[in-house]
Amino acid sequence: MSDTFTITTESGRIDKIITAHETTHTRSQVQKWLQDGLVTVNGNPVKANFKVTAGDVVTVTIPEVKPLKAVAEPIPLDIVYEDDQVIVVNKPQGMVVHPAPGHPDGTLVNGLLYHTKLPGINGVIRPGIVHRIDKDTSGLLMVAKTETAQLSLSAQLKAKTSIREYLALVHGTFKEDEGTIDAPLGRDPRDRKRQAVVADGRHAVTHFQVLERFTNYTLVKCILDTGRTHQIRVHMAYIHHPVAGDPLYGPKRTLPGHGQFLHAAKLGFVHPVTGKLLTFTAPVPPIFEKTLTDLRAGIDKTRNVR
Repeated sequence: MSDTFTITTESGRIDKIITAHETTHTRSQVQKWLQDGLVTVNGNPVKANFKVTAGDVVTVTIPEVKPLKAVAEPIPLDIVYEDDQVIVVNKPQGMVVHPAPGHPDGTLVNGLLYHTKLPGINGVIRPGIVHRIDKDTSGLLMVAKTETAQLSLSAQLKAKTSIREYLALVHGTFKEDEGTIDAPLGRDPRDRKRQAVVADGRHAVTHFQVLERFTNYTLVKCILDTGRTHQIRVHMAYIHHPVAGDPLYGPKRTLPGHGQFLHAAKLGFVHPVTGKLLTFTAPVPPIFEKTLTDLRAGIDKTRNVR
């Protein structure tokens, strides 16, 4: 599929111009098109830093998107609990929950499909998935193995009766010991890859409690009332305490690691068949624990990390 348009009053880098024009695609996708020679200006292929001016004719050949399909892969999983209805998994930092553009395989779903059967509801890409955590956030996820479990766990999330507690190492120090952030979230109008606090966003509430104070950082427990995309990361940045290591919402000078220091440490829900309340905990990853140990000893390794 090709899209041709003529520059009128705009001028600037071609990658930015196309991203503004092709609003259903990300800038990283546009960069890939440019690398692959799929963008021409006045009939000539151009690079991402090419500057267009009024009157230039831009042609973009948008490649056909191959349908995603989740296939079973023998990926090691840290299974905390499993029965014939549900699985609780401790997801490692760096693992994507389900296939998506740019991450067609190697995901938690791929590993789960190799390990067990999952219900066909919720689509072929997200079978059994009732909630997600970000790629570089570690910790506990509940997964449904039956339609009964899928409906029950989803209903509990909607009713805000499930337990979801996170540990976050954030920048700065707090005067207060606890608090609540009630601020609506939606797509950042200036950057489609980011979420932001916006007036017409979806209702989002995060409760936080200070657990440990360090010289330049604080360890907090965050409890979710809602589960919006990047909720804790955006809310903590909104109150000027971004999560350490966060490449999207945090400062460049931060603690080195493999992404944000955010861990889903506690998960609880009512079993969909027995009605029993199940609760699970998972320790923070080794790099998170080592960083806390250093901070307790007064060792601060803050530096420019990107």
